[in-house]
Amino acid sequence: MRWLIALFMALGLAAPLAAQSSLPPAPYAYRQLDDPAKEAQARDLMHELRCLVCQGQSIADSDAPLAGDMRSQVREKLLAGETPAQIKQFLVDRYGNWVTYEPPLGADTIMLYLAPLLALLVGGWLAFSRMRGGSAESAGRADTGGVHSGGETGR
Repeated sequence: MRWLIALFMALGLAAPLAAQSSLPPAPYAYRQLDDPAKEAQARDLMHELRCLVCQGQSIADSDAPLAGDMRSQVREKLLAGETPAQIKQFLVDRYGNWVTYEPPLGADTIMLYLAPLLALLVGGWLAFSRMRGGSAESAGRADTGGVHSGGETGR
C-alpha cells in the first residue's frame, strides 16, 4: 500500500514536467522585424503591455512563452498593416484590461482607482479617532488620579 501512495506522489510531483511546452516559439517571439521603423513601433507597444504570466514585467522584458507569443502577434500585426492602437485593442479584447499598464476607468476597474482613496480615508479616520480618543482618555485618568490618591486601599 505504501508503494502505491509513493507512486501517486511521484506522479503528482512529476506532473508539472509534462506541462512544459514542446512547441517551438512563435515566429517573431525572438526575431526582430527587418524594417527598423516598424520594429521601433513594436518595441514601444511591447513596453506598454503587461506580461500575463510575470505580471510585473512588460512583454518586451519577459521570457515567458506567453509573452513571446504576444510579441510575435504584435510584430505580425504590424507587418499586416495594423496600427499600434488597433493591436492594443485586439490584445485588450482578448486578454482584458489587465494587459495594459494604464487600464481605462470603467465599471470593472473602478476599484483600482477608488481603493487607494478609500484606504487613505479610513486610515485618516482611524488615526484621528485614536488621537482624539487617546487625549480624552488620558485627561480622564488625570482627573480621577487626584481623587483616588488619598491612600485608601478599600479595606
